[in-house]
Amino acid sequence: MFGRQRNLYSTYKRVSSKEYPDDIAREDGLGQFHTDSLKEIGNASWKRPLPHVLVATISSFLFGYHLGVVNDTLESISMDLGFAGDTLAEGLVVSTCLGGAFLGSIFSGWTADGVGRRKAFQLCALPMMIGASMSATTTSLGGMLLGRLFVGIGMGLGPPVAALYVAEVSPSFVRGTYGSFTQIATCLGLIASFLIGAPAKDVTDWWRMCFWVSVVPAAFLAILIQLCAESPHWLLKRGRVAETEEELQRLFGPLHVKSSMAELTKSERGEEADVLNFSDLFYGRHVRVVLIGSILYALQQLSGINAVFYFSSTVFRSAGVPSDVANICVGIVNLSGSIVAMVLMDKLGRKMLLVWSFSGMATYASAMGLQVIGASPLLSGSKVPYLSVVGMLL
Repeated sequence: MFGRQRNLYSTYKRVSSKEYPDDIAREDGLGQFHTDSLKEIGNASWKRPLPHVLVATISSFLFGYHLGVVNDTLESISMDLGFAGDTLAEGLVVSTCLGGAFLGSIFSGWTADGVGRRKAFQLCALPMMIGASMSATTTSLGGMLLGRLFVGIGMGLGPPVAALYVAEVSPSFVRGTYGSFTQIATCLGLIASFLIGAPAKDVTDWWRMCFWVSVVPAAFLAILIQLCAESPHWLLKRGRVAETEEELQRLFGPLHVKSSMAELTKSERGEEADVLNFSDLFYGRHVRVVLIGSILYALQQLSGINAVFYFSSTVFRSAGVPSDVANICVGIVNLSGSIVAMVLMDKLGRKMLLVWSFSGMATYASAMGLQVIGASPLLSGSKVPYLSVVGMLL
């Protein structure tokens, strides 16, 4: 995965061999900076930033875990809290978390820019710990909904900051690969929630343990992120040049501090020259990018993937399919797709992967017709219900 390393003159951005040495000479005042010496330095090590990336992806792991934690446990929760059979209440237990995530995502960018990436992660972990504890100890529907709301706020804050942080601390030649770690962590969180939630229908109050478990990685995130590097990009924007150089050395090694610093400075000056207002996103040259990006995210959600994560156990049981095994299969297939994307991200490019993934989503939507057929009571006595597994996996 990391073997094919090309000679890049910048840790942050690909630039031409003619442009880069002159930029460094101008920025550092060191005179002539020869191209040959840059080639000898080569790429920054991918190993140095890896621990920082892995800690950041804990927030994505928690996102996936809380997406799936009510899948196997919803029936037990509804019985213990006295709203069994109330589909509206069950829907609120699921959707309140997403409502909180919506609120958290609105403020995630401002939080990351205002207090820094590390503190933003800690602010993400705090409501997750509070909300999970409330959900684990509640004796009423209202307490469960309030706990899910807090968890959702943390879910909305964390993943956007994680994606930003990973991009800012990763060398350019593995940035796509490391960026895929956030999605892989989400898939692992889903699988963990399915595995941990499996005994819920047989063990009394096991659903409370499922919520308590999530407090542990949230606490680890809050503690370990303090030991990680702050984003050099954020530090430089704050004018903290000495700290920026320290973090660059920590992330990429002493040989890459000057080149990375020069590129960061150049990037910062470019941002200052192209200051945008929020309204600029909705007209002019930026509207096309914003529109395409928003549509892609919307189509992903409209594919029905959240219904799979939240209600697959209910669908499988109604179809006569063992939900435990089927849920694990859903998680493994989801993880496999993320691993394929990680391997191919820096080889095929983003656009090609988007085309293929959305083609797969179209196939999945068609295959959901098989799931409906499989769930039909008219066919419950045959092996046709297992088609529901095929629909969910695709």
